[in-house]
Amino acid sequence: MKRILGIGNALVDIMVKIDNDQILNELDLPKGSMQLVDKTRSNQVLDRVKAFEKSNSAGGSTANTIHGLGMLGAKSGFIGVVGEDEFGGAFVRDMVNAGVDLHMVHTKNETGRVVALVTPDFERTFATHLGASAEFSMEFVNNFKFSDYNYVLIEGFLVQDHQLVRTVAEKAKAAGLITAIDLCSYNVVEANRDFLNEIITKYIDIVFANEEEAKALTGMEPRKALDEIASKVKIAVVKIGSKGSIIKSGEASWDIGVIDVKPVDTTGAGDLYASGFLYGLSEGKPLETCGNYGAILSGNVIEFIGSKMSKERWNAIKAEV
Repeated sequence: MKRILGIGNALVDIMVKIDNDQILNELDLPKGSMQLVDKTRSNQVLDRVKAFEKSNSAGGSTANTIHGLGMLGAKSGFIGVVGEDEFGGAFVRDMVNAGVDLHMVHTKNETGRVVALVTPDFERTFATHLGASAEFSMEFVNNFKFSDYNYVLIEGFLVQDHQLVRTVAEKAKAAGLITAIDLCSYNVVEANRDFLNEIITKYIDIVFANEEEAKALTGMEPRKALDEIASKVKIAVVKIGSKGSIIKSGEASWDIGVIDVKPVDTTGAGDLYASGFLYGLSEGKPLETCGNYGAILSGNVIEFIGSKMSKERWNAIKAEV
């Protein structure tokens, strides 16, 4: 089996279901966006929503994807930074219990956290305090042995650090890895569009994007955006929510549907789609099958609050896959 490496922010997700969009306006958080905030601002957000029910879990976009791969039984690893605190310990235990090989840096800074505000229409808005994740060491990346893996997934949130992403992409390609990126957030794409187009054209083999991210990158609606992205990479995937996803490689394309579920929270849906898709690739499956695996995982996770599912649900998923 091929080995899949993820590099991204190691965070704790604090999920909060709020009852109206006005709270987002009060907090000056554009709906559906990811905003970087400092600790003080993060505490302000938490204070405003303290009356609502909360749940915590290990998170971070690529960490979620790699965790999902581990739960499927794939050989996977993760590079990230956590603090020497309770949240950092919980993150490490969660990943290790999923069978993920960790290549972690531990610092004195506190582990980063994401306050994820979920509105009644299941849309998620993120206030992200990177904490220890912001201390990524270029020396660690420079010395990492990428050749131990076959694939690398780069978290889209990292593109705000151009040097880091460029170095990872260059070293991974030089080591012969298949490189993938998940764009993660439309506002991050908008702010880094030129850099992303350069990196994608030079180094990336697989792009995952939802329709808002694809539009932010290309200025186009999903199908034309898919064509544009596919002209630059080997495999392009655009996720279109309840309509499923579309995949293109060369001149071939596939429309992938969704499974019948009762949605509770869409957090982790895109991350787990990538888990299923990359699992299929690592097993040598056709791209349509990879997309169907992604649909199975993303459909299941939206029946749970947060990005993690029960062991019983994972057993059912593995049996179906």
